[in-house]
Amino acid sequence: MSSSFAQARPLSSPTGATLAVRHQPAEGGPKAVVQINHGLAEHAARYERFALALAQAGFAVYAHDHRGHGGTEAPDAPQGSFSADRDGADTVLADVAAVHDHIHRQHPNLPVFIFGHSMGGLIAMNFALRHAGDLAGAAVWNANFSGGLAGRAAQAILKWERFRLGGDVPSLALPALTFGQWAKAIPDRRTNFDWLSDIDAEVDAYIADPDCGWDASVGMWQAVFALIFAGARVDEAPRAARTLPFFLAGGDSDPATDGGKAVREQAARLERAGYEDVTLHVFENTRHETLNSTVAEAATGRLIAWLEARLERA
Repeated sequence: MSSSFAQARPLSSPTGATLAVRHQPAEGGPKAVVQINHGLAEHAARYERFALALAQAGFAVYAHDHRGHGGTEAPDAPQGSFSADRDGADTVLADVAAVHDHIHRQHPNLPVFIFGHSMGGLIAMNFALRHAGDLAGAAVWNANFSGGLAGRAAQAILKWERFRLGGDVPSLALPALTFGQWAKAIPDRRTNFDWLSDIDAEVDAYIADPDCGWDASVGMWQAVFALIFAGARVDEAPRAARTLPFFLAGGDSDPATDGGKAVREQAARLERAGYEDVTLHVFENTRHETLNSTVAEAATGRLIAWLEARLERA
């Protein structure tokens, strides 16, 4: 199957951003659409293999580079920043809505599922809680919504950094508290990014990619924590969200989600709040990037099976 995913096309967002959007048509005509949201300090092109697998199963795929990432351009968002002056969390969600509206214009009669990895999972969860009526389901992978006291402390540090340094400069503290701590969690690590994957070639490709691994700005980190805390407030969502299917997944060797504990906690929040269709799977011996690990093929197959089952129920 040939790939059109490699070529990004521009899409204007009401936020003022020109979004770099990738599209992979479904083989044999689409039965549904999957909208992918990538993680922090990476970009949508890294999901080409995943997009091709979905397309071969009959799902059209769309993915864009979030503002401050990859090929997306915005006058108020250089690399590493969501927005100079506005609420970064709301602004990035407005861009997601712009892509979502574009999908509905292209496929007006097809159900749309939203997928997100890591920060993209935070984004997908928040988008699903706000726009459940426009979705057929949400797959939220490798995302940590357990802010707790540590999250509040991080917010306080970021507030001080913003006051002293500004919002569009890289945070001095958060890289050490996040990426740095996750690196140390991998014994006998070869690189400081081994926490991403158990496949050396995948880690090396990430390190070699100039659009990956950079330090996020103070403002971007503030937006990330806003998404963490808002995404955990599932009991405040409207009724439509409680009937939406959710698929939460993670890895039991992922330090960014405390070995999958944070994924389990989010699933438990949904169930306690009365969400009717919550699927949870924590993959064994799997680090942060499930789709770039030795379980990638099995994980993709499990997601496709979940998508097809939800289509049958609908």
